[in-house]
Amino acid sequence: MSMFDLSGAQWEKSSYSSTTGGECVEFARNLVPSGIVPVRDSKSPAGPVLLLTPAAWSDFVVFAANDN
Repeated sequence: MSMFDLSGAQWEKSSYSSTTGGECVEFARNLVPSGIVPVRDSKSPAGPVLLLTPAAWSDFVVFAANDN
């Protein structure tokens, strides 16, 4: 298993995140050109990170936008 270096990740909160501090998703857009989209819970920045393909991230965003 290879490790992915996230030291250069520039985390930003998704626009779909709740403003009440509940559902807070952050992703590192600057790493997308490398072929991955790192995603984490902003309430737990030292916690686990999901490494998604850009296609999987796009599917997630569509799902979140339609899950009202």
